[in-house]
Amino acid sequence: MPLSADSALGALMATLPRAGQVQWIGLRPARDVPMVEVRQAQVIAGKGLVGDRYGSGSGKRGITLIQAEHLPAIAALGGLAEVPAALLRRNVVVSGIPLVALKGRRFRIGQAVFEGTQPCDPCSRMEAALGPGGYNAMRGHGGLCARVLSDGVIAVGDELVALADEPA
Repeated sequence: MPLSADSALGALMATLPRAGQVQWIGLRPARDVPMVEVRQAQVIAGKGLVGDRYGSGSGKRGITLIQAEHLPAIAALGGLAEVPAALLRRNVVVSGIPLVALKGRRFRIGQAVFEGTQPCDPCSRMEAALGPGGYNAMRGHGGLCARVLSDGVIAVGDELVALADEPA
């Protein structure tokens, strides 16, 4: 049962006083090919990012996000010096905001509005990408999947702002 914003804990969970910031954007043009880093991307409601293999209508997984703060944790847990964002195959790296707090909430990046739908759990490909233990290194750090609610352009440097708490 979700907590009411009227409860003390519910109010705390609904409070996100700072915006996040987009640090990196990447497109997955096809399965098993390297990601393409871009400075900005067009987003289509009900679909995803133009040029991304999931951009043709993936519903709950129109876009995937990961916290920049989790990259060093994944690297440490995987015994790596660093983890390049493209290796993790998420579309957007965001810093400064806890993505887990956006599950079931609406938020804006640039001109587009999104709805956080579910955790973006790692897939078995992370073992090959990160080496032995890579899958487990990503558990709990995989980010967030989101549905695209409105068209727009997102760009590196844009703020991610949680919108007023309303049912998603």
